[in-house]
Amino acid sequence: MPIAQEPTLTFDPGGTAGATVTADGTWQVHALAHRKTMKAISTQLGRAGPDAQWDLSAIDSLDHIGAQLFWQAWGYQRPATLKLAPGQEEFFKRLEATGKLELPRQRGLHMNWITTLGSGVLHFGEHLQGFVRLIGQVVQDLWRFVAAPQRGPWKEISANIFHAGFQALGITALVGFLIGVVLSYLSAQQLRNFGGDIYLVNLLGMSIIRELGPLLAAILVAGRSGSSITAQLGVMRVTEELDAMLVMGISHGFRLVMPKVVALAISMPLLVIWTDTMALIGGMVSAKLELNLSARYFIQKLPDAVPLANYMIGLGKGAVFGMLIALVSCHFGLRIQPNTESLGRGTTTSVVTAITVVILADAVFAIVFNGVGF
Repeated sequence: MPIAQEPTLTFDPGGTAGATVTADGTWQVHALAHRKTMKAISTQLGRAGPDAQWDLSAIDSLDHIGAQLFWQAWGYQRPATLKLAPGQEEFFKRLEATGKLELPRQRGLHMNWITTLGSGVLHFGEHLQGFVRLIGQVVQDLWRFVAAPQRGPWKEISANIFHAGFQALGITALVGFLIGVVLSYLSAQQLRNFGGDIYLVNLLGMSIIRELGPLLAAILVAGRSGSSITAQLGVMRVTEELDAMLVMGISHGFRLVMPKVVALAISMPLLVIWTDTMALIGGMVSAKLELNLSARYFIQKLPDAVPLANYMIGLGKGAVFGMLIALVSCHFGLRIQPNTESLGRGTTTSVVTAITVVILADAVFAIVFNGVGF
């Protein structure tokens, strides 16, 4: 195999006839593959003017890649003066026959945003309709359960309480305790500046029991149990277990959706109490270290600082948040298509939607009970 020579270009300014560009060496892909060589050749080809005379007869060997470089430098047409060696004419005939590749021009859609907005509204309306239908189905299943409790899905309810409630005690305790420590520490720094150390109990009690406790528990359950519910129903769709249940005459709503709604409605208020307790303990520890407030003083002042109505509002939030999380998770779980891509996308959408719905519901609670508990 002959040794490849480095491709080079020689420029002769010439006279009135114009410059002459002479190419020699090996103009094949293996000789042009070096980064420095390709960069130098591209720079030299850009220096040649449109009226230059080209002489390629001194080239040892040429392939389609080398011919393409010359063709692009010439502006996709032969120069006025071109001298070729035998065998090179075939490459440039093929390039002439191919012509310059031109993609069809795409028409700009000036009103594309209206189409996108309309599609989004229709998509939201479809989900809203399905969600309302699911709520109606759950109400019918609850009435059926109340009418004949001995035939109800007690095992499913108990299992969901265990998975969504008991197994979430660890993470809710840790997050609640840390939030209580952080909130107490930051609040104590500001209250000390105004001599309001004793009001730390009021601040922690109202914020944790009425707002942060239910909201933290709901967000953790939405991310933990909500994703689990959606993934469970999605896998049942992928493995065709849902279709098998319909064939056997087993209702999806009565055996799958309703037990999860009831379980979370029972578990969430208990998790709210647990999260409130751990957050207040964290705040109590931080208050002792930062402001030297004793635990006895903290416990004695807490009932007076937080009226009972706030505690009941927090428990009510927990029950509502639990039912909303279960409904949203089941809604997206039942809409998953029998493929893994839809399963992953549906689980992610379910968690994000559940957290968003919980925050919206919390805003509604804040507006409705604006004058209660103060």
